[in-house]
Amino acid sequence: AFCWVSMSSDRTWEKIQQKTFTGWMNSHLRKRNLVVKDITQDLENGLNLIQLLEIISDEEIPKKSYEKNPKMRIQKVQNVGAGLKFIAGKGVKLAGIGAEEIVDGNLKMILGMIWTIILRFQIQDISMEDLSAKEGLLLWCQKKTAGYPGVNVKNFHMSFQDGLAFCALIHKHRPDLIDWDGLDKSNKALCLQTAFDVAEKHLDVPKLLDPDDLLDVAKPDERSVMTYVALYYHVFASSQKAEVAGRRVAKVLDFAESIDKMKNDYNLRAQQQID
Repeated sequence: AFCWVSMSSDRTWEKIQQKTFTGWMNSHLRKRNLVVKDITQDLENGLNLIQLLEIISDEEIPKKSYEKNPKMRIQKVQNVGAGLKFIAGKGVKLAGIGAEEIVDGNLKMILGMIWTIILRFQIQDISMEDLSAKEGLLLWCQKKTAGYPGVNVKNFHMSFQDGLAFCALIHKHRPDLIDWDGLDKSNKALCLQTAFDVAEKHLDVPKLLDPDDLLDVAKPDERSVMTYVALYYHVFASSQKAEVAGRRVAKVLDFAESIDKMKNDYNLRAQQQID
């Protein structure tokens, strides 16, 4: 019985990760009008992987390093290998992940590879007080949700299960989008659904998770929650940077304006003295 339970929970996290990671990939691939439906099949020739890496790194993988129309297994392995080589070139250790396993549709290996890509390209650049990426993202969540009753972010699994942390993150940055005081905080499914719907509709954050993914499990999948929360971080951090930049520009303009005014005043006074 024990063995069955562990296998069953194993399959649950695999299923949730597969859905989350597929959604994450498609949120990027849509920029090139591409869609991945099944990661165990749609990555086997390496072309979707190469396209994804080019999009998220904003770099081009040399065309001579892969086959544009791979038919044979050896060509597919070469293509996936080109993608893995590119990832490794970014200082990422791909422990035990080989091109053959990806071509053969080994789900665990594919999930491991995509998680490595997410960590390197979506989470690693999150820096908060010299902490590691994961701790930095956690600290960001803690700072942004501080003071919200019932929200206590300690991790990326149980702390997000009731939906309040997601709602608080949105409300903190966009209080116009969520009525925090009117939220039925005892209804976990509703809180989760509210956050997911609002984030998709108003913030262009794809629904990588469903309420069931967090509620129908003893412990939500940490990697899936982190992947989804990182999207919030990037949306809000970029809008904050734009605001700060806007304020700086305004300050510079105000300063330039005051210099002009001083010059004009000086010229006027000098002219009056001459007259």
